[in-house]
Amino acid sequence: MKTMLRLLTMLALVFVLPTLVSAGLWAAKDRPARWNEADWGSAGILPKAEETPQAAIYVFSAMTGGMKGSVASHAWIVTKQKNGQYQRYDKVGWGAPIRRNHRPPDGYWYSNPPRLVTSVKGPQAERLIPKMEAAISSYPHGEPGGYRIYPGPNSNTFVAHVLRSVPELGAVLPPDAVGRDYLPNGAFYALDSDGRDLHLSLGGLAGLSLGARSGLEVNLLGLVAGLDFQQPALKLPGFGAIGWPD
Repeated sequence: MKTMLRLLTMLALVFVLPTLVSAGLWAAKDRPARWNEADWGSAGILPKAEETPQAAIYVFSAMTGGMKGSVASHAWIVTKQKNGQYQRYDKVGWGAPIRRNHRPPDGYWYSNPPRLVTSVKGPQAERLIPKMEAAISSYPHGEPGGYRIYPGPNSNTFVAHVLRSVPELGAVLPPDAVGRDYLPNGAFYALDSDGRDLHLSLGGLAGLSLGARSGLEVNLLGLVAGLDFQQPALKLPGFGAIGWPD
């Protein structure tokens, strides 16, 4: 009985309390009431494509709209071939799920600014873009109807699939990317293509990730808590990765 009580207390402290605090802070902010009142324009993060001839890859994430924005974000991929234009890839919940260039490459999402998850430029980006395009094409839930907002497959499921398929990008989505832990086809486990990160999942509702990029993560009902060893930080629901002080 005492062991069960300790477990429930720990779960409340690690998952429930940060979520409630984040929701309270989010509710106090001014936000657009409807999607058509939100800012979806460029945040001015990326230079104009013609000003940077080198190839580039970017992965962005931004908090989403409504109260779910207190704990959940939306991720997307941007690529640019050498001397080419930006190509943005998102998964959305209507029509053909995988969309290309339906928003500016560095656009706000529900008025929330994009955060850079990772970037690669120059010759390495040139090598990785074909591999990323192959991962985008092979995504198993890219057909109409292949979207479910919770627990997945959703927009973050799509980007997480690409990151696992192209581990040279050296990144995982932030802890608030709800849906990233839903594995393609509802699989129980997935191993990144370089074998350095292992993911276990019960339909995206509970799971564990362990590895060089993931650190140690526990997923419960789409919320993630854990430790980042690569860039030392504590991961908490609603707050993302909180780095250790120097």
